[in-house]
Amino acid sequence: MRIDIITCLPKLLEGPFSDSILKRAQDKGLVEVVVHDLRPYSTNKHRTTDDYAFGGGAGMVMMIEPIDRCISFLKESRHYDEVIYMSPDGELLTQNLANQLSLCKNLIMLCGHYKGVDERVREHLITREISIGDYVLSGGELAAAVVADSVIRLIPGVLSDETSALTDSFQDGLIAPPVYTRPAEYKGWKVPDVLLSGHTSKIEEWRQEKAIERTKERRPNLI
Repeated sequence: MRIDIITCLPKLLEGPFSDSILKRAQDKGLVEVVVHDLRPYSTNKHRTTDDYAFGGGAGMVMMIEPIDRCISFLKESRHYDEVIYMSPDGELLTQNLANQLSLCKNLIMLCGHYKGVDERVREHLITREISIGDYVLSGGELAAAVVADSVIRLIPGVLSDETSALTDSFQDGLIAPPVYTRPAEYKGWKVPDVLLSGHTSKIEEWRQEKAIERTKERRPNLI
């Protein structure tokens, strides 16, 4: 998989992809993440990517021309399954959506900034809009990193134990059950006996019951 991220602030994306699982996935050649600075695609002598909104109002708006030039340049080299705009009013990111995107070969993610992008970008250049929640960030960079993380970890070979992603919260519509590790007793706080029994079917039954119980308690809307 290849993910191209377009931003006017590329340094904001250096950290998320330079360590841990996302870095190992790139080192293994399982995914390629390329961050593109939007400014070189501006024809303005100052390399600006934003301007005042027609009709007035507070805040600046990202211009269509540098965005179009960047996306067109990328499309000259490969076909993209989706051109995604990170937007607070987009489709809410869910585990099911992450699963769908993990099957794609090439993705473009456009990070909004300021008061957003020229509406013609959304009308003519974008195929999908995604939000990570009902709140506003300073820009789409952190949101793009969240989407990329949720997608990349699902690619076969990224996680050392490929069954791990299949047992994550929301994969079966439920929140994951409680988990424990050694020591079996700490300060008088004990691990449930069933988890120490070695009885696989009883353990799975306990986990399913706890997943349902926790989901009803914390996210009843999922039931």
